[in-house]
Amino acid sequence: MGRWRLLRTLVCALVGIYLVAPLVVVLIISFSSASFLRFPPPGYSLRWYENLVRDPAWMDAVWVSIQVLVPTALLSTALGTAAALALIRGRLPGAGFVGAALMAPLVVPSIITSAGLYIAYRGFGLNGTLTGMVIGHVVVTLPYVIATVGSALRSLDPRLEAAAATLGATPAAAFRRITLPLLAPAVLSSMLFAAVLSFDELIVSLFVGSARLRTVPVQMWSNIRGDFDPTVAAIASLCFLVALIALALEALLRRRNGDRE
Repeated sequence: MGRWRLLRTLVCALVGIYLVAPLVVVLIISFSSASFLRFPPPGYSLRWYENLVRDPAWMDAVWVSIQVLVPTALLSTALGTAAALALIRGRLPGAGFVGAALMAPLVVPSIITSAGLYIAYRGFGLNGTLTGMVIGHVVVTLPYVIATVGSALRSLDPRLEAAAATLGATPAAAFRRITLPLLAPAVLSSMLFAAVLSFDELIVSLFVGSARLRTVPVQMWSNIRGDFDPTVAAIASLCFLVALIALALEALLRRRNGDRE
């Protein structure tokens, strides 16, 4: 028994090292003094972080990503929560088909979804616009919100809402005062998840963006194809830090929810 436990621990440790090692390498390279990607670096410097701040292309990409991320997270959370409620609590005709259609971006390759958005946008003039970018990111992130909120909603006792209705609460009041507070950790977790996914989305941004409307992943892609300097490692390290903070917040929300239960 002890040997199996030791073997399991060893395998888990090796898998963890395998997954984390590339991130550590990127983090180290981001402090390199070399003018190109080189590991191990010949020296250490903050020049690439300074270049990141001073380069207008990178700052514009960060600003575009923020402009897309915020409305995407808010819209995905609102629409995904409403969809989960309709699919699970509502008596929606054809709920199975509607749910499968909403979850389709999870199984359809991103390049097909992006190509479809590009073709659809041509008729509405949305290609190369911030609105089109936000809509595309909402399409991609919405299934994750539905899955997260839907999972929490299935574990929520429907008798609580029924009890509120018997006491005279309207459906809106029951949702506002009973359902939503209980779903709050899942809703906030899905919002953080949608924000991280939006910030990291590349394929949709490539198809529906433009030369002037570039998100951080698109700028990283362009940098890799052209001037491949350690600036891309610096922005990758910052992206990893943002994702790590989001995961920490999500874990904190889940822990608070567990303590309440």
